[in-house]
Formats: sequence, C-alpha cells, structure tokens
Amino acid sequence: MKIVLAPDSFKESMTAKNAALAMERGIHKVFPDAKCVIVPMADGGEGTVESLVDLTDGEIMETQVVGPLGETIFAQYGLSGDGKLAIIEMASASGIHLLKKEERNPLKTTSFGTGQLIKAAVDKGVTRIIMGIGGSVTNDAGVGMLQALGCSFKDRNGNELPYGGGNLGLLHEIDVSQLDPRLASVSFEVACDVTNPLIGKNGASYIFGPQKGATPEMVEQLDQNLTHFSELVKVQLGKDIAEIEGGGAAGGLGASLLAFLDAFLKKGIDLVIDYTNLEEKIIGADYVFTGEGSIDHQTIYGKTPFGVATISEKHGVPVIAFAGRVGDGVQELYSHGFTAIIGILNELTSLDDALKAGEINLELAVENICRIIEQERMIECKANLSIQENLTN
Repeated sequence: MKIVLAPDSFKESMTAKNAALAMERGIHKVFPDAKCVIVPMADGGEGTVESLVDLTDGEIMETQVVGPLGETIFAQYGLSGDGKLAIIEMASASGIHLLKKEERNPLKTTSFGTGQLIKAAVDKGVTRIIMGIGGSVTNDAGVGMLQALGCSFKDRNGNELPYGGGNLGLLHEIDVSQLDPRLASVSFEVACDVTNPLIGKNGASYIFGPQKGATPEMVEQLDQNLTHFSELVKVQLGKDIAEIEGGGAAGGLGASLLAFLDAFLKKGIDLVIDYTNLEEKIIGADYVFTGEGSIDHQTIYGKTPFGVATISEKHGVPVIAFAGRVGDGVQELYSHGFTAIIGILNELTSLDDALKAGEINLELAVENICRIIEQERMIECKANLSIQENLTN
C-alpha cells in the first residue's frame, strides 16, 4: 500500500513535517509495510519556509535587518539543502505582527528589511527565490525593498526618498543603474493569493490600508502616491503596473516584484505543489492523507487541503483530511475530491491542551481510519475469494 502524507502545519501545534510523521506512525500501527511518502505542504503563508526547508533538508538562516519602522530586528529565511533555493516570507522582516496596533502607520512603514533578506540570500549564491508576501504592514510599493537592493528613488532635489508610503508622492526620478546585477541570474516566484491591482478602490491602499493602520484620509493619500509611482514607472521604465492582477499585494510590493525583478506571481498552494512534485508522487497512490489546524468553508479558497484534494481527484486517489477543528461549510468539499474529513480531538478539552496533544491525537485518528480501511480491505478480499470459489465450482 502506498499512502501520500501531505498535510500543512497545524498552527501552534505541529509543523507540517511533524504532522506527516504522526500520520506515518498511525498508519504503521495498522499497516507496518505501507509505503508512506512524506510531503510537508504549505499554501504560501505562514509555515511555507519551514515546510520547504524540511522537504529539502535545508536550514533556517537568521540575519539582521531594518524593521518596519526603521528599527533593527532579526529576521529569518530558508535555504535549501543544495543551497540553490531561498524561501522568504516577507512578514519575517516587514510583517504586521512586528508592530503593536497603535504603532502601525503605512505612511512610515518600509519594506527595506525584505530587500535585505533577498540580498542575504543572493550573497549565499542562490539562483531561485520563492517569496511569500502575505501579512505585510507596508504600503510603500516595495520601494524600501528595492532601495535595499540598490535602486535609487529621488525627489526633485536629488535626495533619496525616506522610508514609507507617505513619501512616494515626492518621487521624481527612478534610477535602476545600481540594482544588484546578481539579481538578473535569480528567478523569483511569488506566492500571491490576492488579485487586487495596485491602485483604485479595489487596490492596495483602499482594501488593505485600514488593517495596516491607515485612516480614511491616509488611504486617499496612499492611493494617490501609488498612482504617482505607477505613472513614473510607466514613463521612466516603460512598464504599466497600475492594473496588474495581484500588483496590490503587500502594499504594492507585488507590482514592484513584477516590474523590477521579473517575478512570477502564483497562487501559494500551486507554487508549493509544483515545487514539491506532489502530483507525480500522488500518481499510483492508494490514499492521500492531508490536513491542517482548521478545515471549514474557507478551505475551498486555495488552502492546502483543497489544493491537495484537487490534484488527488484528478488521478482518482481517495483523500482523507484531518483537522483540529472541522467548521461550517465542509459539505461542499465532498464534491471537490474529499473522501472524508476527520476531526482529531477525542475529548472535550482546553485549546492549550488540545494544541499540546496535537501529534498524539492525529496519530490516533489516523490509526482509527486505517483500521476501518483494513476492515474494508478484508471484506473485499473475502468477497473476491468467494467469487473465485464460485467460479471454480
């Protein structure tokens, strides 16, 4: 029997790899000879670095960077085992979680630290970078990131623009002549699950600005500044980034990744599926086990279990998903490749205790499902033997 184990992390309880290992233990209690193919998964958000590092036997690197308000912080990125791939989560250097609610001000916050993470990875000699750009606290169109990589953004007096989206309205000249030349040899793939453009009522400032601390007046200013930025990029660089789908991600950083670094934007789960060769591993499997902390009506919008189920359904492989919480709206998932969705809690308990017991509960839930599978296989085997005996007689 071949079973592919492709879970996401169970937030605050276990990593994707640990979840897969717990599944494997549960399977081997019932089917000791089963071949388990472990594929730690993620959807481009939190946990992506850890999953891809685990998959490649890589390591987590730490470096000192400029934080969202210009403070010095330490941020992390992943480096694959062969040293050719870096996995960067923008939130590590420029994330909303780094600031208290009252500190958030997208007129001032910068993505400079994200650029420093890219530079640190390039210093290691990588040729490919996968970036997750969710959870940002910036609205500076990625200008800070580009400044860290050598680009210059000057006002009318020839002065370099200070940090923050509030200063983009002063931009007069874009100079890319000092952009780190090594970047031309690096491919960028960006996990981006939003389709919002850079500017307008559905753009970066209006849709995401308020959660980053922007007042209605600030939102208008930020959108005007991004409009000004996009106009100069079009005139001076010949690239139209104003309406690109996904350009508004991460406060406009998505647009700059496209315009300045020739990046490709992809749905996070699709990017991870491609990188892990998940589809190839699923072909010929008897079952696929997946899961994450919570499965509910949001799962269908690009979450890991849905992506795994979509690929599995294509090849006719049953999918069993496990979750700490099974919420409303899961019925729709059964028409999208899911065979069963199993809650792993075995008793009423506090959230803290449930998180601590995650691996034990997952292992037990998988074992129980495997015992059902074993019984079904025995019944099927007996039925086949009976048919053969009847044919012989």
